[in-house]
Amino acid sequence: MPDRVTINEVGPRDGLQSQSRILPVTERLQLIRALEEAGISRIEAGSFVSPTAVPAMADTDKLLQSLVPPGSADYSFLIPNMKGYELARAAGAESVTMVIYASETMARRNARMGMAEAERAAWKIIDLARADGIEVIVIVAVSFGCPFEGAVDSAVVRDIAARFVAAGIHRLVLADTIGAADPAQVSALLTSLAQSHGAGVFGCHFHDTRAMALANVYAALEAGVRWFDSSIGGLGGCPFAPGASGNVATEDVAVMLRQMGMETGIDAAALLAASDLATELTGTAPGGRVREWLRGQLTS
Repeated sequence: MPDRVTINEVGPRDGLQSQSRILPVTERLQLIRALEEAGISRIEAGSFVSPTAVPAMADTDKLLQSLVPPGSADYSFLIPNMKGYELARAAGAESVTMVIYASETMARRNARMGMAEAERAAWKIIDLARADGIEVIVIVAVSFGCPFEGAVDSAVVRDIAARFVAAGIHRLVLADTIGAADPAQVSALLTSLAQSHGAGVFGCHFHDTRAMALANVYAALEAGVRWFDSSIGGLGGCPFAPGASGNVATEDVAVMLRQMGMETGIDAAALLAASDLATELTGTAPGGRVREWLRGQLTS
């Protein structure tokens, strides 16, 4: 049997949060359903954050209710703090994603607290979520490079990973928040982590700022990682991290994995339709680099 790789689609959250056009719930739901039609099994559907800070994520509670009954995917929702967790829980979320930090400055700029304080807040939510039966995915922001401090010491990330893996966290995702990583760096860090803890708990989130996202996906694959965040049409970019451009495009990752003989469960024609829809709805989604080639393959 071919290797199974999970693509965690972050377009409806990470991809939309920095767009100039604010999509109403009906259009966000339309995009999510198109992704489900393509066979995407995990979708980061929205976030429970202040609509003043991130207007694109307003009414996420209404979006979640519109997703009931669920489609074919499992949904997760980003939460910034305890209040976000309480809102997600009240709305009926079964999985939440939260962020911790590998640099002090990024923690203070993004969360208005230090690294240690952000981690303590995360532990409180993790303990509550276990009691509530809610899955928690933890993202380590700026795992490879910080827009304020530059290169991040891999020892910091290894120490964070050791604590969270020992505690039995469901998933720990290393985020290349500003697209600063290179394949050698990714290989060294993920190989070390896999040797210490096994690769199964880890995921990766790459941005294509320096056109190395696919190469970084490959390096992480070689280290044993089988969970990758990606965004339909290459949408995204962190509005709180200077220099962060779009996420690696879902269509690029899916086509590469398929050509390598790995299983994702994704239908290429339906994924192309979802990519075109993302461009239609936002007016800005650039589309993956493979999109026009894929269109030609499907129409020839």
